[in-house]
Amino acid sequence: MKSPVSDLAPSDGEEGSDRTPLLQRAPRAETAPVCCSARYNLAFLSFFGFFVLYSLRVNLSVALVDMVDSNTTAKDNRTSYECAEHSAPIKVLHNQTGKKYRWDAETQGWILGSFFYGYIITQIPGGYVASRSGGKLLLGFGIFATAVFTLFTPLAADFGVGALVALRALEGLGEGVTYPAMHAMWSSWAPPLERSKLLSISYAAQLGTVVSLPLSGVICYYMNWTYVFYFFGIVGIIWFILWICLVSDTPETHKTITPYEKEYILSSLKNQLSSQKSVPWIPMLKSLPLWAIVVAHFSYNWTFYTLLTLLPTYMKEVLRFNIQENGFLSAVPYLGCWLCMILSGQAADNLRARWNFSTLWVRRVFSLIGMIGPAIFLVAAGFIGCDYSLAVAFLTISTTLGGFCSSGFSINHLDIAPSYAGILLGITNTFATIPGMIGPIIARSLTPENTIGEWQTVFCIAAAINVFGAIFFTLFAKGEVQNWAISDHQGHRN
Repeated sequence: MKSPVSDLAPSDGEEGSDRTPLLQRAPRAETAPVCCSARYNLAFLSFFGFFVLYSLRVNLSVALVDMVDSNTTAKDNRTSYECAEHSAPIKVLHNQTGKKYRWDAETQGWILGSFFYGYIITQIPGGYVASRSGGKLLLGFGIFATAVFTLFTPLAADFGVGALVALRALEGLGEGVTYPAMHAMWSSWAPPLERSKLLSISYAAQLGTVVSLPLSGVICYYMNWTYVFYFFGIVGIIWFILWICLVSDTPETHKTITPYEKEYILSSLKNQLSSQKSVPWIPMLKSLPLWAIVVAHFSYNWTFYTLLTLLPTYMKEVLRFNIQENGFLSAVPYLGCWLCMILSGQAADNLRARWNFSTLWVRRVFSLIGMIGPAIFLVAAGFIGCDYSLAVAFLTISTTLGGFCSSGFSINHLDIAPSYAGILLGITNTFATIPGMIGPIIARSLTPENTIGEWQTVFCIAAAINVFGAIFFTLFAKGEVQNWAISDHQGHRN
């Protein structure tokens, strides 16, 4: 087998080329060791950060069940009786010391949805700031602020719904800068042939959901719901201290990186980063490969949020099986997604480095699997009748297959414009947040009677959007650095 580096000949200047120019006109460097390397330490520490971030995001969903007076929610019962009862009677919690609030279903929806209204605002500004001044402090303080606000959740709940909604929106503002900031950091840290591995480790935060769902339930069960926010808030602050002490924005400023690893990273990125001082906004927004990522990201998140928020509701109100009664079943789909993200990252880079598959081919294939697969099983979930066992199985398969996208469109920003990856992710994530805001509202309007037929319509719409996104990305995506993303066009292309 030929060396993957030697096969990457200089581009002939055609725009259609999908070869990533790795070491053109730069000294060749053998791959630096993985063990104890600065770049993999960054990957694992950022993984811990996003683990905390997802825990801070989902813990309210679990605690809210214990915060709300059950007599209030009984009035909003929309259960369909097409299927027989599957669930065992809900056991009384061991601990009942937490304060109860009389919040109806609409109020709970505002509380849970308020996060996204803050989250969508800071995406693009976060990417811009990170591209100008680095992502370390922006990411660190984004998670730190979210952790601190989480500690004040019980106090805000006592003040009233308005205070809690405002607090959740502030948490969204803090989390909104995190992904663009991390993408900006990876533009300086991730060698092209290790991008899938490093970013799949870094962003495999589904494990935070796997742990926080059952753990939050245990804390509510044996203590009370207030301790859910205290525990995860403190964990977030501990992570912030480690992040500030151990991480640097670039390899050049890292205190303990070896000269060999620094040279390996810098040489591999030499012809991919731009020296332009101003952001090429107009060419960027006219770039079809960017809009291919936007469409794919929006479409994927539509199905993702359908699975995350609506399928459990479908099983509870239609199939009459509450998946949240079993913390293990709640966590299994996200465990599958996490494992798939890790394994697909390894597979994607092996296909590129060892088997010489093009970057574009890998991004296309992994996106197709990660978007059409979940769509198929989402539709299947709507046509299984009253079999809740199959519903759980299809939910798990759908969420697991979605993990392939972590090595597909999710990191394509770094392929087409490494210098502006944070800004690009801010743009795509802004659009991708919209499904989380409007998806549940549309689904609720389509299911006034909560019949199986109504929910089949919801699932088919979500699946169709996902398939459209996969096809659009396949047709218009690129795998090479775009002309507008570099300052020296001739030096890059020739």
